[in-house]
Amino acid sequence: MMARAGAGPLRRLVVLRHAKSAWPAGVPDHERPLAPRGRRDAPAAGRALAEADCLPDLAVCSTAVRARQTWELASAQWGTPPPVQHDGRVYAAEVPELLDVVRGAPDHVRTLLLVGHNPGLEELVLDLAGDALDDVLDDVTTKFPTSAIAFLSWHGRTWASLAPGTALLTDMIVARGKKKA
Repeated sequence: MMARAGAGPLRRLVVLRHAKSAWPAGVPDHERPLAPRGRRDAPAAGRALAEADCLPDLAVCSTAVRARQTWELASAQWGTPPPVQHDGRVYAAEVPELLDVVRGAPDHVRTLLLVGHNPGLEELVLDLAGDALDDVLDDVTTKFPTSAIAFLSWHGRTWASLAPGTALLTDMIVARGKKKA
């Protein structure tokens, strides 16, 4: 299936799955923090976005602790982080809820970063991608691990017009930080 060419400016949706989380006993799922690996990988995700020249104009982040920590560590890698909206709808969301969140972005935003959780994020990427470069679609289908970043592009006058199958999946990377020696 080919992505339909829309009218309007080029828009980019960047989807970032939170970094690796810890599983402390007795801590509710929403309150789980990042694991040591997650604290290494989240800044690497921020650097990867900067290197890809894909810094957002706005970020929408789940209210879960691990997603908020991922956002804080990733955005700390940039000179001036963009505004962020912490949105409870992103936590444990399925595609319809995530689409509502994305479609609610202000029209002046050209690049939107969505920080959240699987399986919703992976399903959102697959739902929106009408086409992909190289083998990127297969990569996302195979695995969308923690700290994975998917890059979707499409043309549209408003975010509200984003529809399934209308975006081009241009890349997916998995940011990994290095252990200190």
